[in-house]
Amino acid sequence: MIRKSKKWVAAALLAIAAPSIFAAGDSPKVSQEAAMVQNIELFNSLYKELVSRYVDTVDTKKAITTAIDGLLYNLDPYTTFIPEEDTEDFESMTTGEYGGIGSVIMQSKTDGVVISEPYEGSPAALAGLRPGDRIIMVDGDSTVDWTTSKVSSRLKGLPNTTVKVVVDRPYVADSILTFSIVRKKVQLPSVPHYYMLDGGLGYIPLTTFNTSSPDEVRTALLELKKDKNLKAIVLDLADNGGGVMQSAIQIANLFVDKNTEIIRTKGRTANQEQIYKTTQKPVDTKIPLFVIISGGSASASEITAGAMQDLDRAVIVGQRSFGKGLVQTSVPLGNGDNLLKLTTQKYYLPSGRLIQAIDYSRRNEDGSVKPIPDSLTNVFYTRNHREVRDGGGIQPDIKLEQPELNRLIFNIVIDNWAFNFATKYAAEHKTIPAAADFEIMDTIFNEFKRFINPDKFNYDKVCETGLKQLRKTAETEGYMNDSTKVVFDQLEKLLKHDLYQDLDKNRKEISDVLAAELLKRYYFQQGNIVYRNKRSKEIEAIREVMAKPGEYERILSGKKEK
Repeated sequence: MIRKSKKWVAAALLAIAAPSIFAAGDSPKVSQEAAMVQNIELFNSLYKELVSRYVDTVDTKKAITTAIDGLLYNLDPYTTFIPEEDTEDFESMTTGEYGGIGSVIMQSKTDGVVISEPYEGSPAALAGLRPGDRIIMVDGDSTVDWTTSKVSSRLKGLPNTTVKVVVDRPYVADSILTFSIVRKKVQLPSVPHYYMLDGGLGYIPLTTFNTSSPDEVRTALLELKKDKNLKAIVLDLADNGGGVMQSAIQIANLFVDKNTEIIRTKGRTANQEQIYKTTQKPVDTKIPLFVIISGGSASASEITAGAMQDLDRAVIVGQRSFGKGLVQTSVPLGNGDNLLKLTTQKYYLPSGRLIQAIDYSRRNEDGSVKPIPDSLTNVFYTRNHREVRDGGGIQPDIKLEQPELNRLIFNIVIDNWAFNFATKYAAEHKTIPAAADFEIMDTIFNEFKRFINPDKFNYDKVCETGLKQLRKTAETEGYMNDSTKVVFDQLEKLLKHDLYQDLDKNRKEISDVLAAELLKRYYFQQGNIVYRNKRSKEIEAIREVMAKPGEYERILSGKKEK
């Protein structure tokens, strides 16, 4: 009964509060300020009546949060309410800094909260925590049925304080282990590893844009420039979802002259326009620069990549970026412990283009939104008069197709088959070859195949599902007879899935997933980066450009290839 009442309250708040706030603003007879006052009074009255008179106890906090979510639902997905219990995590994302043990944790479907990846050099790693360790107690309290959020909040704390963690380590004899870990101020690196690749390529991967990112990229750039073999810089922003806008501008500043416009932002009124230019002396404006992007590169990543493209300062390599051209501002609410992350502006790159891919103000009748079609995008021009377009992210200068992730690989990852296998393998093998030499040999791959339990491994078998649907349709429409039934039966035998055959067919993709998990256990993120770059199509494409005299300059000039 109480559960039902909560749903009713949430529905009432959604139905009355959210629509009325928007509808009143549409009335020409009532000013926006007056409408706002009226709706606040209406909401207060409604809320007071529900709390004081409803037949069952109302979960007021949940009701308010649900109402707020409903109010924001029809806006863009980046305008969000951040309750006080989540503000610390939000702030640590901005700064990359927090007090704790320095480890990623995850929720396992069967094992509760598990250590996913201790950061290299962190208190967790130095204490001896490993990926796969199941957290069963924190400071004497059982963590059974705890969420990752609750475990995380207990692991975090003031630097130089101690937290006692008990874990159950799988695949070892003495599985119950206790660790007393001294918390430290943890600074998450946004550049986990930089180094020289073959061919004179200085490689800098950037995973996020926080307040320390510009200094990290600058340090990497200056160190790489000390190598006399350096011929080009590769800034890898693939799957970098963005972060602090100012950091994107400062990173662009490393490669272009002072007083260069990087972006301008525009709000709902003309006087809200702001122009952001570089303010510092650059590190290097001449060295060939390549920026790698993917469909997961968004926001601040697109500012840096897009500005480098519009200014003809870099060759962009990879897949079309996500297409987020909206700027958010964090606004304290109530007593200041809650936050509203509010979209206040759109940003425009030096060419004048807006790369926002979805117009959230124009929704379908069912509330869904669609990307802006290419036919409705507009042409803009870079500094060298190369054509670029708005409305759909950043299009690479060198476009490479991203292989689709099939259901087999998806389930190997999402159901933790690769993760759990790597945990078992690391427990049984003290060492593996260096990341630069490591390969998934037959012995490892066959061991992984034996590790999978066919009775517990589930994945969508597209051919079998499609054939089953076709058989049903044939029966419904009257086409099923003895002859067609024979054909269907034959097809069913031909298309029947064999798990081990499917694993062999997808060995290359599976090997990459296994290698990523294994290398993180022995060499942290550095190992995974080195392994990935050995077979990167983007790196290979960059090498090809650099090997062809004048090709880098030709791409940036916009001239046709002869």
